[in-house]
Amino acid sequence: MYREIESNKIKTVIIMILFPAFVIGLAYVFSYRYPVILPIAVIFSLVQAWAGYFYSDKITLAVSGAKPVLKNDNPELFRIVENLSIASGLPMPKVYIINDSAPNAFATGRNPDHSAIAVTRGLLEKLEKTELEGVIAHEMSHIKNYDIRLMTVMVVMVGIVALMADFFLRMSFWGGRDDDRQSGQLGLILMVAGIVLALLSPIFASLIQLSLSRKREYLADATGALLTRYPEGLAKALEKIAADTEPLEAANKATAHLYIENPLKEHKGSSRGWFINFFNTHPPVEERIKRLKAMA
Repeated sequence: MYREIESNKIKTVIIMILFPAFVIGLAYVFSYRYPVILPIAVIFSLVQAWAGYFYSDKITLAVSGAKPVLKNDNPELFRIVENLSIASGLPMPKVYIINDSAPNAFATGRNPDHSAIAVTRGLLEKLEKTELEGVIAHEMSHIKNYDIRLMTVMVVMVGIVALMADFFLRMSFWGGRDDDRQSGQLGLILMVAGIVLALLSPIFASLIQLSLSRKREYLADATGALLTRYPEGLAKALEKIAADTEPLEAANKATAHLYIENPLKEHKGSSRGWFINFFNTHPPVEERIKRLKAMA
């Protein structure tokens, strides 16, 4: 378990170093031609990130139809969350239940002091206690590892890339032709490179973000298994969640990445091939189960 945690942390750090380097390289190419692009993209993205950072948890819970519950409403669920909060050294998160028979769960919140865990009614009905503990431990690990904050930073970077690419293409189309004739060979080369990068960079940025999301799922699996000292519980829970064919009605593409397993029915499983997995927010569930069973 410790090896798995360390491996995923190293891979995450590598991705986090490469992504800013990628953004800086793009900024250099784009700003060489149009220096105004970078500050505009940064301002837009930071404003969007600020709103998302402080209000995304409330929006996500409302969109998901999650309702807050008190200890008297579900004592067993509360005891599990309380015990794992104590074991992990985290404050007690708010607890929500989604009235849906599909088994799933997610965590949200910008930090441990402003966190929440939401589980579906189906998860409570279909999982055994040790399996439910594994799921809650996984979500507590997302909170402990500050994954929501990290993914918010990644959203900012993806937004900066997308805006820079969009501004570059628009400015090149509407006003760059006369400048191209006067800029010399280097300017022309950078112009062509800029157009190619403007078309491809948003795709690359999204792939990097998705790759980081998958690494954080592996890390949360390993950290959750360490928390309960029973990897088999989470492995069995993932098997049941993946085998359940009922889609989560409240889920959509904007919130799917938050759940412990992709709640959209058409994305479940990994039989669609390795290439498609590059565009998934979650690693193949078979691989997650395999890694967890190897920890036992």
